Amino acid sequence: MKKTYLIIVSVLFLSGIIRAQNLDDALRYSQVFYSGTARFNSMGGAFTALGADLSSLSQNPAGLGVFRSSELSLTPQLNYIRSTTDFSGITTDYLYNFSLNQGGFVSNIISKEGTTGLISLNFGYSFNKTNNLNQNVMVSGINNSSSIADSWAGYSEGTFYSDLEGAEGIAYDAWIIDTITGSGGNSYGTVFSNYGDNPPSRYGHDVRRSTIYDGYLGEHAMSFGGNYSNKIYFGATFGINTLRYSSYFEHVETANSSMPSEFKSMDYIDYFEDRGTGFTFKFGLIARPVEMLRIGVAFHTPTYYKIDEYFYEDISSKFTDGGSYQAHNEPLRFNYALNTPFRFLSGVALQIQKFGVISADYEYVDYSAAYFFQTGDGYNYSDKNNDIREAYKATSNFRVGGEFRYNKFYLRSGYGYYGKAFKPAEENADLDYRTISGGLGFREKAVALDFGYVNYKSSQKNYLYQLDSGFDPADYNTTTLKDIFSLTLSYKFGL
Repeated sequence: MKKTYLIIVSVLFLSGIIRAQNLDDALRYSQVFYSGTARFNSMGGAFTALGADLSSLSQNPAGLGVFRSSELSLTPQLNYIRSTTDFSGITTDYLYNFSLNQGGFVSNIISKEGTTGLISLNFGYSFNKTNNLNQNVMVSGINNSSSIADSWAGYSEGTFYSDLEGAEGIAYDAWIIDTITGSGGNSYGTVFSNYGDNPPSRYGHDVRRSTIYDGYLGEHAMSFGGNYSNKIYFGATFGINTLRYSSYFEHVETANSSMPSEFKSMDYIDYFEDRGTGFTFKFGLIARPVEMLRIGVAFHTPTYYKIDEYFYEDISSKFTDGGSYQAHNEPLRFNYALNTPFRFLSGVALQIQKFGVISADYEYVDYSAAYFFQTGDGYNYSDKNNDIREAYKATSNFRVGGEFRYNKFYLRSGYGYYGKAFKPAEENADLDYRTISGGLGFREKAVALDFGYVNYKSSQKNYLYQLDSGFDPADYNTTTLKDIFSLTLSYKFGL
Protein backbone atom coordinates (compact mmCIF):
# COMPACT_ATOMS: atom_id res chain seq x y z
CA MET A 1 0.00 0.00 0.00
CA LYS A 2 1.51 3.23 -1.18
CA LYS A 3 -0.27 5.77 0.99
CA THR A 4 1.34 7.58 3.91
CA TYR A 5 -1.07 6.99 6.77
CA LEU A 6 -2.82 10.19 7.78
CA ILE A 7 -5.46 10.47 10.51
CA ILE A 8 -8.30 12.79 9.56
CA VAL A 9 -11.22 12.36 11.92
CA SER A 10 -12.66 15.88 11.96
CA VAL A 11 -15.77 16.86 10.01
CA LEU A 12 -17.00 20.38 9.35
CA PHE A 13 -20.29 21.57 10.78
CA LEU A 14 -21.61 22.32 7.30
CA SER A 15 -20.84 18.79 6.16
CA GLY A 16 -23.10 17.39 8.91
CA ILE A 17 -25.98 19.66 7.90
CA ILE A 18 -25.74 18.51 4.30
CA ARG A 19 -25.85 14.90 5.49
CA ALA A 20 -28.77 15.44 7.79
CA GLN A 21 -31.68 17.34 6.31
CA ASN A 22 -32.93 15.82 3.08
CA LEU A 23 -36.08 14.86 1.21
CA ASP A 24 -36.56 11.70 3.27
CA ASP A 25 -36.58 13.65 6.53
CA ALA A 26 -39.13 16.17 5.24
CA LEU A 27 -41.51 13.42 4.10
CA ARG A 28 -41.00 11.16 7.12
CA TYR A 29 -41.90 13.87 9.62
CA SER A 30 -44.78 15.20 7.50
CA GLN A 31 -46.63 11.90 7.05
CA VAL A 32 -49.45 11.06 9.42
CA PHE A 33 -51.03 7.60 9.64
CA TYR A 34 -53.77 8.27 12.19
CA SER A 35 -53.77 5.76 14.99
CA GLY A 36 -55.36 5.63 18.41
CA THR A 37 -57.96 3.50 20.15
CA ALA A 38 -58.74 -0.02 18.98
CA ARG A 39 -62.16 1.12 17.72
CA PHE A 40 -60.59 3.97 15.75
CA ASN A 41 -57.94 1.69 14.25
CA SER A 42 -60.32 -1.11 13.32
CA MET A 43 -62.57 1.31 11.40
CA GLY A 44 -59.68 2.56 9.28
CA GLY A 45 -59.44 5.88 11.13
CA ALA A 46 -62.50 7.19 9.27
CA PHE A 47 -63.70 9.42 12.11
CA THR A 48 -63.80 12.94 10.64
CA ALA A 49 -67.61 12.90 10.80
CA LEU A 50 -68.05 10.56 13.79
CA GLY A 51 -66.30 11.61 16.97
CA ALA A 52 -67.06 10.28 20.46
CA ASP A 53 -63.60 8.69 20.37
CA LEU A 54 -60.50 10.13 22.04
CA SER A 55 -58.43 9.53 18.91
CA SER A 56 -60.52 12.12 17.09
CA LEU A 57 -58.80 14.87 19.10
CA SER A 58 -55.84 14.48 16.72
CA GLN A 59 -58.07 14.25 13.64
CA ASN A 60 -61.26 16.31 14.01
CA PRO A 61 -61.57 17.94 17.45
CA ALA A 62 -65.29 18.50 16.84
CA GLY A 63 -65.63 14.83 17.74
CA LEU A 64 -65.06 15.87 21.35
CA GLY A 65 -68.44 17.63 21.32
CA VAL A 66 -70.20 14.34 20.59
CA PHE A 67 -69.25 12.90 23.99
CA ARG A 68 -72.20 12.85 26.40
CA SER A 69 -70.22 11.97 29.53
CA SER A 70 -66.71 11.97 30.95
CA GLU A 71 -64.53 9.09 29.80
CA LEU A 72 -61.10 7.55 30.30
CA SER A 73 -59.34 5.21 27.85
CA LEU A 74 -56.00 3.45 27.50
CA THR A 75 -54.65 1.58 24.46
CA PRO A 76 -51.53 -0.62 24.44
CA GLN A 77 -50.43 -1.80 21.01
CA LEU A 78 -48.29 -4.58 19.53
CA ASN A 79 -46.64 -4.20 16.12
CA TYR A 80 -45.25 -7.11 14.11
CA ILE A 81 -43.20 -5.66 11.26
CA ARG A 82 -41.76 -7.63 8.32
CA SER A 83 -39.38 -6.02 5.82
CA THR A 84 -38.37 -7.86 2.65
CA THR A 85 -35.60 -6.70 0.30
CA ASP A 86 -34.57 -8.07 -3.10
CA PHE A 87 -30.96 -7.03 -3.61
CA SER A 88 -29.22 -9.98 -5.32
CA GLY A 89 -31.65 -12.29 -3.54
CA ILE A 90 -34.57 -12.06 -1.13
CA THR A 91 -33.90 -11.20 2.53
CA THR A 92 -36.52 -10.76 5.24
CA ASP A 93 -36.12 -9.21 8.66
CA TYR A 94 -38.61 -9.06 11.55
CA LEU A 95 -39.39 -6.80 14.46
CA TYR A 96 -41.84 -6.92 17.37
CA ASN A 97 -42.61 -3.58 18.99
CA PHE A 98 -44.86 -2.99 22.02
CA SER A 99 -45.92 0.52 23.02
CA LEU A 100 -48.63 2.67 24.52
CA ASN A 101 -50.46 3.90 21.45
CA GLN A 102 -53.13 6.05 23.11
CA GLY A 103 -54.17 7.30 26.50
CA GLY A 104 -56.47 10.11 27.52
CA PHE A 105 -59.66 11.37 29.07
CA VAL A 106 -62.69 13.57 28.46
CA SER A 107 -64.18 15.77 31.16
CA ASN A 108 -67.62 17.33 30.90
CA ILE A 109 -67.52 21.07 31.80
CA ILE A 110 -71.03 22.21 30.85
CA SER A 111 -74.08 19.99 30.58
CA LYS A 112 -77.59 21.35 30.10
CA GLU A 113 -80.99 19.85 29.71
CA GLY A 114 -82.98 20.53 26.57
CA THR A 115 -82.34 20.39 22.84
CA THR A 116 -81.48 23.98 21.89
CA GLY A 117 -78.50 26.24 22.49
CA LEU A 118 -75.22 25.13 24.02
CA ILE A 119 -76.03 21.71 25.40
CA SER A 120 -72.54 20.62 26.44
CA LEU A 121 -68.92 21.69 26.52
CA ASN A 122 -66.11 19.20 27.06
CA PHE A 123 -62.38 19.31 27.69
CA GLY A 124 -60.24 16.44 26.51
CA TYR A 125 -56.65 15.29 26.53
CA SER A 126 -55.24 12.38 24.59
CA PHE A 127 -51.81 11.19 23.59
CA ASN A 128 -52.02 9.58 20.14
CA LYS A 129 -49.24 7.97 18.11
CA THR A 130 -49.46 9.44 14.59
CA ASN A 131 -46.65 7.48 12.93
CA ASN A 132 -44.77 4.37 14.05
CA LEU A 133 -41.22 4.57 12.64
CA ASN A 134 -39.85 1.26 13.98
CA GLN A 135 -38.42 -1.12 11.41
CA ASN A 136 -35.52 -3.54 10.86
CA VAL A 137 -34.24 -3.93 7.30
CA MET A 138 -31.63 -6.44 6.12
CA VAL A 139 -29.99 -6.33 2.67
CA SER A 140 -27.73 -9.23 1.72
CA GLY A 141 -26.18 -10.63 -1.44
CA ILE A 142 -23.23 -10.61 -3.83
CA ASN A 143 -22.40 -7.41 -5.67
CA ASN A 144 -20.75 -8.00 -9.05
CA SER A 145 -20.84 -4.39 -10.28
CA SER A 146 -19.83 -1.84 -7.62
CA SER A 147 -18.95 -1.03 -4.02
CA ILE A 148 -19.74 1.71 -1.55
CA ALA A 149 -16.03 2.51 -1.91
CA ASP A 150 -16.78 3.69 -5.47
CA SER A 151 -19.22 6.19 -4.04
CA TRP A 152 -16.60 7.59 -1.67
CA ALA A 153 -14.00 7.74 -4.43
CA GLY A 154 -16.43 9.56 -6.71
CA TYR A 155 -17.33 12.17 -4.09
CA SER A 156 -13.61 12.68 -3.33
CA GLU A 157 -12.65 13.37 -6.94
CA GLY A 158 -10.95 16.76 -7.30
CA THR A 159 -10.34 17.19 -3.55
CA PHE A 160 -6.81 17.03 -2.21
CA TYR A 161 -6.45 14.10 0.19
CA SER A 162 -5.65 16.26 3.21
CA ASP A 163 -8.93 18.16 2.68
CA LEU A 164 -11.24 15.13 2.62
CA GLU A 165 -14.17 15.26 5.04
CA GLY A 166 -17.04 13.11 6.22
CA ALA A 167 -17.26 9.47 5.11
CA GLU A 168 -14.72 10.10 2.35
CA GLY A 169 -12.15 11.27 4.90
CA ILE A 170 -12.45 8.24 7.15
CA ALA A 171 -12.59 5.87 4.13
CA TYR A 172 -9.20 7.32 3.19
CA ASP A 173 -7.93 6.86 6.73
CA ALA A 174 -9.03 3.21 6.75
CA TRP A 175 -7.28 2.57 3.39
CA ILE A 176 -10.54 1.84 1.55
CA ILE A 177 -9.75 4.58 -0.98
CA ASP A 178 -6.40 6.13 -1.88
CA THR A 179 -4.96 8.57 -4.37
CA ILE A 180 -4.12 7.25 -7.84
CA THR A 181 -0.42 7.27 -8.65
CA GLY A 182 0.51 10.39 -10.61
CA SER A 183 -2.85 12.13 -10.00
CA GLY A 184 -1.39 14.89 -7.87
CA GLY A 185 -3.26 13.73 -4.78
CA ASN A 186 -6.82 14.58 -5.85
CA SER A 187 -8.02 11.57 -7.86
CA TYR A 188 -8.92 8.30 -6.19
CA GLY A 189 -9.07 4.56 -6.64
CA THR A 190 -10.41 1.88 -4.31
CA VAL A 191 -9.29 -1.42 -2.84
CA PHE A 192 -11.18 -3.14 -5.68
CA SER A 193 -8.83 -1.64 -8.32
CA ASN A 194 -5.74 -1.74 -6.08
CA TYR A 195 -6.09 2.05 -5.80
CA GLY A 196 -6.01 2.46 -9.56
CA ASP A 197 -2.92 0.29 -10.16
CA ASN A 198 -4.90 -2.73 -11.43
CA PRO A 199 -7.98 -1.48 -13.32
CA PRO A 200 -10.71 -2.37 -13.92
CA SER A 201 -12.10 -3.02 -10.44
CA ARG A 202 -12.68 -6.62 -9.36
CA TYR A 203 -15.97 -7.22 -7.59
CA GLY A 204 -18.03 -10.31 -6.67
CA HIS A 205 -17.87 -9.57 -2.94
CA ASP A 206 -20.45 -10.24 -0.24
CA VAL A 207 -22.55 -7.26 0.86
CA ARG A 208 -24.63 -7.09 4.02
CA ARG A 209 -26.40 -4.03 5.37
CA SER A 210 -28.42 -4.16 8.58
CA THR A 211 -30.51 -1.08 9.37
CA ILE A 212 -32.43 -0.47 12.57
CA TYR A 213 -35.00 2.33 12.57
CA ASP A 214 -36.49 3.28 15.90
CA GLY A 215 -38.98 5.97 16.87
CA TYR A 216 -42.39 7.51 16.46
CA LEU A 217 -44.35 10.70 15.95
CA GLY A 218 -46.87 11.41 18.69
CA GLU A 219 -49.19 14.18 19.73
CA HIS A 220 -50.37 15.44 23.10
CA ALA A 221 -53.77 16.79 22.04
CA MET A 222 -55.51 19.24 24.38
CA SER A 223 -58.97 20.10 23.13
CA PHE A 224 -62.26 21.83 23.78
CA GLY A 225 -65.42 20.68 22.04
CA GLY A 226 -69.09 21.46 22.31
CA ASN A 227 -72.59 20.50 21.21
CA TYR A 228 -74.99 23.13 19.93
CA SER A 229 -78.63 22.05 19.65
CA ASN A 230 -77.64 18.48 18.77
CA LYS A 231 -77.06 19.81 15.24
CA ILE A 232 -73.61 21.37 15.30
CA TYR A 233 -70.56 19.98 17.07
CA PHE A 234 -67.43 22.11 17.20
CA GLY A 235 -63.93 21.78 18.59
CA ALA A 236 -60.36 23.00 18.64
CA THR A 237 -57.10 21.24 19.53
CA PHE A 238 -53.73 22.54 20.55
CA GLY A 239 -51.24 19.81 19.81
CA ILE A 240 -47.78 19.43 21.31
CA ASN A 241 -45.97 17.05 19.00
CA THR A 242 -43.17 14.70 19.95
CA LEU A 243 -40.62 13.41 17.44
CA ARG A 244 -38.26 10.56 18.29
CA TYR A 245 -36.28 8.88 15.52
CA SER A 246 -32.95 7.13 15.09
CA SER A 247 -31.33 5.25 12.24
CA TYR A 248 -28.40 2.88 12.74
CA PHE A 249 -27.03 1.02 9.77
CA GLU A 250 -24.02 -1.23 9.46
CA HIS A 251 -22.70 -1.83 5.95
CA VAL A 252 -20.27 -4.76 5.60
CA GLU A 253 -18.39 -5.80 2.45
CA THR A 254 -16.25 -8.95 2.40
CA ALA A 255 -13.96 -10.14 -0.43
CA ASN A 256 -14.58 -13.66 -1.70
CA SER A 257 -11.16 -14.08 -3.34
CA SER A 258 -7.58 -12.90 -2.99
CA MET A 259 -7.12 -9.32 -4.18
CA PRO A 260 -3.97 -7.39 -5.23
CA SER A 261 -4.77 -4.74 -2.59
CA GLU A 262 -4.90 -7.51 0.04
CA PHE A 263 -8.36 -6.25 1.01
CA LYS A 264 -10.35 -8.61 3.22
CA SER A 265 -13.34 -6.72 4.63
CA MET A 266 -14.70 -3.38 5.76
CA ASP A 267 -17.41 -2.34 8.20
CA TYR A 268 -19.08 1.08 7.86
CA ILE A 269 -21.45 2.38 10.56
CA ASP A 270 -23.74 5.38 10.12
CA TYR A 271 -25.90 6.59 13.00
CA PHE A 272 -28.13 9.58 13.44
CA GLU A 273 -30.76 10.51 15.97
CA ASP A 274 -33.45 13.18 15.76
CA ARG A 275 -35.37 14.48 18.75
CA GLY A 276 -37.86 17.24 18.30
CA THR A 277 -40.84 19.04 19.70
CA GLY A 278 -43.49 20.78 17.65
CA PHE A 279 -46.87 22.39 17.95
CA THR A 280 -49.96 22.69 15.81
CA PHE A 281 -53.58 23.88 15.93
CA LYS A 282 -56.60 21.98 14.66
CA PHE A 283 -60.18 23.14 14.14
CA GLY A 284 -63.25 21.17 13.21
CA LEU A 285 -67.01 21.05 12.76
CA ILE A 286 -69.53 18.23 12.54
CA ALA A 287 -73.04 18.96 11.30
CA ARG A 288 -76.05 16.68 11.75
CA PRO A 289 -78.74 18.05 9.41
CA VAL A 290 -80.90 14.93 9.90
CA GLU A 291 -80.79 12.22 12.53
CA MET A 292 -78.93 9.64 10.44
CA LEU A 293 -76.43 11.90 8.65
CA ARG A 294 -73.25 13.55 9.92
CA ILE A 295 -70.90 15.73 7.87
CA GLY A 296 -67.49 16.69 9.23
CA VAL A 297 -64.68 19.03 8.21
CA ALA A 298 -61.36 19.82 9.88
CA PHE A 299 -58.31 21.95 9.23
CA HIS A 300 -54.81 21.34 10.61
CA THR A 301 -52.27 24.15 10.57
CA PRO A 302 -48.66 23.25 9.64
CA THR A 303 -46.74 21.64 12.48
CA TYR A 304 -43.67 23.59 13.48
CA TYR A 305 -40.86 21.29 14.66
CA LYS A 306 -37.61 22.30 16.27
CA ILE A 307 -35.27 19.32 15.92
CA ASP A 308 -31.99 18.40 17.58
CA GLU A 309 -29.81 15.99 15.59
CA TYR A 310 -26.88 13.84 16.66
CA PHE A 311 -24.74 12.10 14.04
CA TYR A 312 -21.55 10.05 13.67
CA GLU A 313 -19.80 7.64 11.26
CA ASP A 314 -17.22 4.92 11.78
CA ILE A 315 -15.21 2.72 9.38
CA SER A 316 -13.02 -0.28 10.15
CA SER A 317 -11.10 -2.40 7.63
CA LYS A 318 -9.09 -5.60 7.56
CA PHE A 319 -6.46 -6.84 5.11
CA THR A 320 -4.99 -10.28 4.47
CA ASP A 321 -1.49 -9.06 5.38
CA GLY A 322 -2.72 -8.56 8.94
CA GLY A 323 -3.43 -4.86 8.62
CA SER A 324 -6.42 -3.57 10.57
CA TYR A 325 -7.53 0.06 10.61
CA GLN A 326 -10.30 2.12 12.13
CA ALA A 327 -11.34 5.74 11.68
CA HIS A 328 -14.31 7.78 12.80
CA ASN A 329 -15.83 11.22 12.59
CA GLU A 330 -16.28 13.07 15.84
CA PRO A 331 -19.98 13.07 16.82
CA LEU A 332 -21.85 16.13 15.60
CA ARG A 333 -24.88 17.81 17.15
CA PHE A 334 -26.89 20.69 15.70
CA ASN A 335 -30.41 22.13 15.47
CA TYR A 336 -32.79 22.88 12.64
CA ALA A 337 -36.50 23.50 12.15
CA LEU A 338 -39.15 22.01 9.88
CA ASN A 339 -42.64 23.12 8.92
CA THR A 340 -44.90 20.31 7.74
CA PRO A 341 -47.82 20.91 5.31
CA PHE A 342 -51.31 21.95 6.37
CA ARG A 343 -54.12 19.37 6.09
CA PHE A 344 -57.77 19.59 5.13
CA LEU A 345 -60.15 16.78 6.05
CA SER A 346 -63.77 16.10 5.24
CA GLY A 347 -66.02 13.19 6.04
CA VAL A 348 -69.53 11.83 5.95
CA ALA A 349 -71.13 9.20 8.18
CA LEU A 350 -74.47 7.41 8.17
CA GLN A 351 -75.99 6.25 11.45
CA ILE A 352 -78.38 3.38 10.69
CA GLN A 353 -80.53 3.60 13.81
CA LYS A 354 -78.78 1.50 16.50
CA PHE A 355 -77.83 -1.15 14.01
CA GLY A 356 -74.60 0.26 12.62
CA VAL A 357 -72.46 3.09 11.25
CA ILE A 358 -70.79 3.66 7.89
CA SER A 359 -68.17 6.41 7.58
CA ALA A 360 -65.89 7.76 4.83
CA ASP A 361 -63.07 10.35 4.95
CA TYR A 362 -61.15 12.42 2.43
CA GLU A 363 -57.90 14.20 3.29
CA TYR A 364 -55.82 16.65 1.27
CA VAL A 365 -52.13 17.31 1.99
CA ASP A 366 -49.47 18.99 -0.17
CA TYR A 367 -46.07 17.56 0.72
CA SER A 368 -44.28 20.06 -1.53
CA ALA A 369 -45.23 22.74 1.03
CA ALA A 370 -42.91 21.29 3.69
CA TYR A 371 -39.79 23.34 4.27
CA PHE A 372 -36.68 23.57 6.44
CA PHE A 373 -35.36 26.72 8.03
CA GLN A 374 -32.45 27.63 10.26
CA THR A 375 -32.64 28.25 13.99
CA GLY A 376 -29.75 30.64 14.43
CA ASP A 377 -26.78 29.14 12.58
CA GLY A 378 -27.38 31.16 9.42
CA TYR A 379 -27.46 28.14 7.10
CA ASN A 380 -29.36 28.75 3.84
CA TYR A 381 -31.96 26.03 3.18
CA SER A 382 -33.24 27.44 -0.12
CA ASP A 383 -31.68 24.67 -2.24
CA LYS A 384 -33.07 21.92 -0.03
CA ASN A 385 -36.52 23.51 0.00
CA ASN A 386 -36.40 23.81 -3.76
CA ASP A 387 -35.61 20.07 -3.92
CA ILE A 388 -38.74 19.42 -1.83
CA ARG A 389 -40.90 21.46 -4.19
CA GLU A 390 -39.46 19.67 -7.23
CA ALA A 391 -39.81 16.15 -5.81
CA TYR A 392 -43.13 16.16 -3.92
CA LYS A 393 -46.70 17.02 -4.81
CA ALA A 394 -50.17 17.32 -3.33
CA THR A 395 -51.96 14.07 -2.70
CA SER A 396 -55.24 12.67 -1.38
CA ASN A 397 -55.87 10.13 1.35
CA PHE A 398 -59.05 8.09 1.73
CA ARG A 399 -60.44 6.12 4.65
CA VAL A 400 -63.65 4.13 5.04
CA GLY A 401 -65.00 2.23 8.00
CA GLY A 402 -68.06 0.48 9.30
CA GLU A 403 -69.45 -0.80 12.56
CA PHE A 404 -72.18 -3.40 13.07
CA ARG A 405 -73.88 -3.69 16.45
CA TYR A 406 -75.59 -6.72 17.98
CA ASN A 407 -76.74 -6.16 21.56
CA LYS A 408 -73.56 -5.48 23.54
CA PHE A 409 -71.18 -6.67 20.82
CA TYR A 410 -69.66 -4.76 17.90
CA LEU A 411 -68.06 -5.92 14.67
CA ARG A 412 -65.90 -3.42 12.76
CA SER A 413 -63.94 -3.14 9.55
CA GLY A 414 -62.05 -0.45 7.62
CA TYR A 415 -59.75 0.44 4.75
CA GLY A 416 -57.26 3.27 4.26
CA TYR A 417 -55.36 4.52 1.24
CA TYR A 418 -52.58 7.11 1.59
CA GLY A 419 -51.73 8.60 -1.78
CA LYS A 420 -48.50 9.09 -3.73
CA ALA A 421 -46.32 11.93 -2.46
CA PHE A 422 -43.69 11.91 -5.22
CA LYS A 423 -44.08 13.57 -8.61
CA PRO A 424 -44.29 11.25 -11.67
CA ALA A 425 -40.65 11.74 -12.69
CA GLU A 426 -39.30 10.68 -9.29
CA GLU A 427 -37.90 7.23 -8.51
CA ASN A 428 -40.65 6.40 -6.00
CA ALA A 429 -43.51 7.96 -7.95
CA ASP A 430 -45.63 4.86 -7.30
CA LEU A 431 -45.05 4.79 -3.54
CA ASP A 432 -48.34 4.67 -1.66
CA TYR A 433 -49.66 3.00 1.47
CA ARG A 434 -52.75 0.96 2.22
CA THR A 435 -54.32 -0.40 5.38
CA ILE A 436 -56.96 -3.09 5.89
CA SER A 437 -58.44 -3.35 9.36
CA GLY A 438 -61.03 -5.06 11.51
CA GLY A 439 -61.99 -5.51 15.12
CA LEU A 440 -64.42 -6.47 17.84
CA GLY A 441 -65.94 -4.57 20.74
CA PHE A 442 -67.91 -5.20 23.90
CA ARG A 443 -69.76 -2.55 25.94
CA GLU A 444 -71.47 -3.05 29.29
CA LYS A 445 -72.86 0.17 30.80
CA ALA A 446 -69.79 2.22 31.78
CA VAL A 447 -67.12 -0.27 30.67
CA ALA A 448 -65.95 -1.01 27.12
CA LEU A 449 -63.32 -3.41 25.82
CA ASP A 450 -62.26 -3.12 22.17
CA PHE A 451 -59.81 -5.08 20.03
CA GLY A 452 -58.44 -3.81 16.73
CA TYR A 453 -56.25 -5.24 13.96
CA VAL A 454 -54.61 -3.32 11.11
CA ASN A 455 -52.62 -4.74 8.21
CA TYR A 456 -50.34 -2.13 6.63
CA LYS A 457 -48.41 -2.47 3.34
CA SER A 458 -46.01 -0.33 1.33
CA SER A 459 -43.21 -0.91 -1.19
CA GLN A 460 -40.46 1.48 -2.23
CA LYS A 461 -37.14 1.69 -4.05
CA ASN A 462 -33.96 2.33 -2.07
CA TYR A 463 -30.25 2.73 -2.76
CA LEU A 464 -27.32 1.36 -0.81
CA TYR A 465 -25.29 4.33 -2.05
CA GLN A 466 -25.21 6.84 -4.90
CA LEU A 467 -22.89 6.22 -7.84
CA ASP A 468 -21.65 7.94 -10.98
CA SER A 469 -23.37 7.03 -14.25
CA GLY A 470 -20.54 4.64 -15.11
CA PHE A 471 -21.76 2.09 -12.56
CA ASP A 472 -24.88 -0.02 -12.33
CA PRO A 473 -27.22 1.41 -9.65
CA ALA A 474 -26.92 -0.19 -6.23
CA ASP A 475 -30.69 -0.25 -5.79
CA TYR A 476 -33.15 -2.58 -4.15
CA ASN A 477 -36.85 -2.68 -3.30
CA THR A 478 -38.19 -2.87 0.23
CA THR A 479 -41.66 -4.23 0.94
CA THR A 480 -42.97 -3.46 4.41
CA LEU A 481 -45.83 -5.33 6.04
CA LYS A 482 -47.11 -4.47 9.50
CA ASP A 483 -49.61 -6.37 11.61
CA ILE A 484 -50.85 -3.99 14.29
CA PHE A 485 -52.83 -5.28 17.28
CA SER A 486 -54.43 -2.87 19.74
CA LEU A 487 -56.56 -3.31 22.85
CA THR A 488 -58.52 -0.47 24.46
CA LEU A 489 -60.08 -0.40 27.88
CA SER A 490 -62.38 2.58 28.48
CA TYR A 491 -64.56 3.69 31.34
CA LYS A 492 -67.36 6.27 31.34
CA PHE A 493 -68.11 8.44 34.35
CA GLY A 494 -71.38 10.01 35.36
CA LEU A 495 -73.74 7.57 33.68
